Amino acid sequence: MTLILNIETSTTNCSVSLSKQGETFALIEDNSKEYSHAERLHVYIEKILADNNINAAQLDAIAVSKGPGSYTGLRIGVSAAKGLCFALEKPLISVSTLKSLAYQVSIEKGVIIPMLDARRMEVYSAVFDENYNEARQVEAQILEADSFSEYLEKGPVYFVGNGVEKTKTIINHTNAHFIDNKLPSANEMSGIAYNKHKKNDIEDVAYFEPFYLKDFIAIKPKSK
Repeated sequence: MTLILNIETSTTNCSVSLSKQGETFALIEDNSKEYSHAERLHVYIEKILADNNINAAQLDAIAVSKGPGSYTGLRIGVSAAKGLCFALEKPLISVSTLKSLAYQVSIEKGVIIPMLDARRMEVYSAVFDENYNEARQVEAQILEADSFSEYLEKGPVYFVGNGVEKTKTIINHTNAHFIDNKLPSANEMSGIAYNKHKKNDIEDVAYFEPFYLKDFIAIKPKSK
């Protein structure tokens, strides 16, 4: 019985789950609209293990959302996951943030475009078909009126994630469907992480880094 701890911190949603054989059976998360992961993540990990009478040594692997997303959020999640893997001598599994976000949408035809808000009118996005196969890899892109037109002209397109709000103000197409109030969650990581574990698709704990997609840019505080 494969037991995996999943960690998701790429957005404001601080989320952890436990899964057996790819099925989530315990979930703790909080979207406080502020990045409080440094204070809450380890508390949530300890709580979810204690609430389910699981010793960390019983885990078969640790899975972490690898990005793209918040630079600080990803650093916190990956650091916690790597620390657990080192201490427990467990394998590390990385899960695409956008792929797990796409799993929150179930469709019969068309494509799913998970998107995360970036700076200004930019989003991080990828494209998946109805079977969650990647039809276009992850990109950082500036939203324009004709963005994703090659998919919108062919059939229904389902946009999901916190990039939806600004996308709705730019794209107006009958095939565009906007799914509001969705953030990446450790809940949808379970099946993906389990399948990667079965294939022994794991990371080098010492050298693994989050997938930032873009370099971190520090913004100077405004003068008082």
